[in-house]
Amino acid sequence: MKNLDVYDAMIARVPEVERKGKTMLYTSANGYMFSQLNKAGEIGIRLPKERGAEFIAKHDAGPFLSYGAVMRDYVLVPAHLHTDIDLLAATLAESYAYVMSLPPKSGKK
Repeated sequence: MKNLDVYDAMIARVPEVERKGKTMLYTSANGYMFSQLNKAGEIGIRLPKERGAEFIAKHDAGPFLSYGAVMRDYVLVPAHLHTDIDLLAATLAESYAYVMSLPPKSGKK
């Protein structure tokens, strides 16, 4: 399965989430991006710091880079998890809940 297919499959399982972007694919809510498919085709998901550290340790993941910069609070979804769409969808749903718990950015609802 291609990374784009994995990304679309996990998004499809979380009804509140919609993929955005044309050249840089991402999800956002409440004024915050919370997942992204970077230029290298890698999937990143934003999690609270403690949960991100747990995810990295448990799944042998690492930080997520986009355009050469480390994306704060994002974790890289390692390729060995790409077949576990249920886990990825649950992690994406957790990420969505996280950004919805933050104060809205610049008037976004």
